[in-house]
Amino acid sequence: MPKIIMLLKMFKSKIMDKEMVNHPSHYGGKDNPYEVIKVIENWNLDFHLGNTVKYISRAGKKDADKELQDLKKAMFYLERKINNLENK
Repeated sequence: MPKIIMLLKMFKSKIMDKEMVNHPSHYGGKDNPYEVIKVIENWNLDFHLGNTVKYISRAGKKDADKELQDLKKAMFYLERKINNLENK
């Protein structure tokens, strides 16, 4: 493989990695006032409720084929929160 193509692939990979970590579009993106992390922090949500919001907000956006899986994950965290409250 020519060196320039290899360098371009590495550069693209680094850009994609950064976009998947810092303000990814499936969580709203940096300029969105309702970016998931901003909502979770501003609402002072705990781990379980934060994950519930996260998975609901990204359902079908990160991977359209995994919308149902994201919603099941949201339900898992919500049910766990409810069970923790009921068993106090």
